[in-house]
Amino acid sequence: MFNLENLRKQAKRYLRWHRDGHYPVAAHIRAVLPAFAHLTDRQILAHAFKLHDAQELVARQAGFENWQALTSGTTTMQNENTSKPAAGDLQTPYRPVLLYAEPTLFVSDIAASLAWFADKLGFRTVLTYGEPPYFAQVSRDGVRLNLRFVHKPVLDHADEPELLSASIHVAEIKELFLEFQAAGVKFSQTLMTSPWGTAGFIVEDPDGNLIGFGEKAS
Repeated sequence: MFNLENLRKQAKRYLRWHRDGHYPVAAHIRAVLPAFAHLTDRQILAHAFKLHDAQELVARQAGFENWQALTSGTTTMQNENTSKPAAGDLQTPYRPVLLYAEPTLFVSDIAASLAWFADKLGFRTVLTYGEPPYFAQVSRDGVRLNLRFVHKPVLDHADEPELLSASIHVAEIKELFLEFQAAGVKFSQTLMTSPWGTAGFIVEDPDGNLIGFGEKAS
């Protein structure tokens, strides 16, 4: 059973994410709303996105053509089912969507890692936590990485030299590689194209964490 008030809140949440420039929601808007299907993430976030767009997003996500069809269906279902739901009944008002992931890298020095991500990879610091900090988050465009202080290495790259800590999908992979190269980034693997058509490279942070960057061939 759908709850109309929860649906309205969900639409307002999408509206807020778009207003805040939250990159993961751009991909979701493009996938669900035909009017945005031809736009890039940047274009979607720069494009006007009104409450009725967010409502249509919620409606289509729930399996309805538009908000009016959803509310009509919702009203009908609520009127026909006025009994109290049994304990454990699913009350989700929309289809769950996985918006983004935040890989965690284990590091020995939060300050040094923050400086490396800023100076070498162009990431900005989103937050730090603790005094002294033992947790931090860095971001660039739609990618966020968590940094967690540990007293000793978690991964043994001696036995697993190609073990990635994070994989990041990008656009314009060659330009990014040249940017990192100019910044003096240490590469575990330089730019190459795999047999399955993905161009990519792997960088190594000061703690030996390997981060893969890739772009699928068009």
